[in-house]
Amino acid sequence: MSSEDAFRADRVYLGADHARNERRTRIVAIICALSLVVQVGGGLIFNSMALTAGGLHMAAHLAALVTATLAYVFARRFAADARFSFGTGKVGYLAGFANAVALAFTALLIAIESIERLIHPEAIEYGAAVWVGVFSLVVNLVSALLLRPGQAGHAHDHDGDLNIGAAYLHLSADVIVSTLAIAGLLAGRTLGWSWADPAAGLLGAALVTRFAWSLVRRAGAVLLDMNPSPELTQEVRNRLTAPGERLLDLHLWRLGPGHHAVLAVIEAADPQPPQAYRARLAGLPGLSHITVEVRPSAGAPQR
Repeated sequence: MSSEDAFRADRVYLGADHARNERRTRIVAIICALSLVVQVGGGLIFNSMALTAGGLHMAAHLAALVTATLAYVFARRFAADARFSFGTGKVGYLAGFANAVALAFTALLIAIESIERLIHPEAIEYGAAVWVGVFSLVVNLVSALLLRPGQAGHAHDHDGDLNIGAAYLHLSADVIVSTLAIAGLLAGRTLGWSWADPAAGLLGAALVTRFAWSLVRRAGAVLLDMNPSPELTQEVRNRLTAPGERLLDLHLWRLGPGHHAVLAVIEAADPQPPQAYRARLAGLPGLSHITVEVRPSAGAPQR
């Protein structure tokens, strides 16, 4: 391997389970496409807003899965491309942000249509619609299990893979939306509550909005290079300062799933080589790129 190839390989900041997660998103995208056809078709045939809402959300989620898969492919193919100074680890976060905006728009459409159905109720074929709702629930459960993150990539783990974590969160929301749809249909059939079905659609829209907002915040924080961990920053600060030394500047940001970069400027009365300061950070998880500048303080010996 040439020195240039080694330099590029050192800039690969993909998640540990990148290939595995890419395969899983492909499989679940196919499953969701089949479910979309059944769910939207059932909603239109049986005139169920809750089923149609679930189908629209599934369409948005299918688009999210396709986008996530393409992000995985792009990040993998260009991981060592010299044009990307810090690799392609953030591509998944960019895809997640775009998907969040699409999800929010879908939630708005669902809410508008549900309100219209509340104001102007329409007849629903409850019996057949319930079976379609049960089918959608089973599909969502299977898909969520297939996308369940591993120990190192739980959806609530902000160091994990946002692509797979967000997809899992969306499908978990789909499970709840499908359950609401079934509950609304059963309430309409057994109790005569015609408002229950569009009310379930409204609850589903609120849930989708909540997950979209959560995804916007997480992806946006990475894209804007916000500090990913105050605790890790403080630990880095503690390790890089000793008697006679002062930390002039410190930046910590995320490069990709499980990868962080550190840039530090240190002023020292007895300055050491930069590698000595990098050695102090050994053992800290996720520090994949460390840049240290050492400046002698006034009157310090020059090296």
